[in-house]
Amino acid sequence: MQIDVRGKRVVVAGGSKGIGRSIALRFAATGASVSICARSPGPLEEARKELEALGATAHAATCDLSSDAEIAAYIPKAAAALGGIDVLVNNATGYGYGDDEASWEQSLDVDLLAVVRASRAALPYLEKSADGSIVNIASGSGLNPSVRAPAYGAAKAAVIHYTRTQAAALVGKRIRANCVAPGSIEFPGGVWDRRKRDDPTLYAKTLANCPMGRMGRPEEVADVVLFLSSPMASWVTAQIIGVNGGQGLPR
Repeated sequence: MQIDVRGKRVVVAGGSKGIGRSIALRFAATGASVSICARSPGPLEEARKELEALGATAHAATCDLSSDAEIAAYIPKAAAALGGIDVLVNNATGYGYGDDEASWEQSLDVDLLAVVRASRAALPYLEKSADGSIVNIASGSGLNPSVRAPAYGAAKAAVIHYTRTQAAALVGKRIRANCVAPGSIEFPGGVWDRRKRDDPTLYAKTLANCPMGRMGRPEEVADVVLFLSSPMASWVTAQIIGVNGGQGLPR
């Protein structure tokens, strides 16, 4: 059975690379119209062309997701290009993996506040949708202690909590809010692809903690997001779904 999102109007904040790109492509391939944003114009334009090649209505715009003003400008443009918004996917990360002030600022501004700001900007459009849905991308780091990335983990934990708050606040408006918490996801140019080269010891240790013998793929995260945004999940809200292949389970 194919998940049906035909005709849905989808905004993917942080949609030019990795998980966000795969989410956008999955929606486009199954009949949705898609708008994506990111800071770097090169990858953004490449992703837009991929979306168009699938026959989708595609919109792309540069947007610094650490900026409230830029988010407030982007969302109405995306809604105008798509004719409204049915689904908002908040995917961006600031890669604040340290415990220094810069890492905390990046993580709070992008991983957490971009979710708050984009959701706030999209709300008037989601309220007009027959099946409004917000899907926030957190991380397994937000579910467990994150010694190597304290700022990132704390911000993702806040996203998880905020998702449930969103769900409670918006359920009366028939807008669903759910969260996907990926485990270690590997793709060309991504964090684990770089660590395989630059820190093979850490890569091997993390891979050994994956019971399925491999790290995840962005498409596997995208499939769960697609389900959560579809009519098949019409009675699913306030849920935190790990996509991690059993990563961290006792063995």
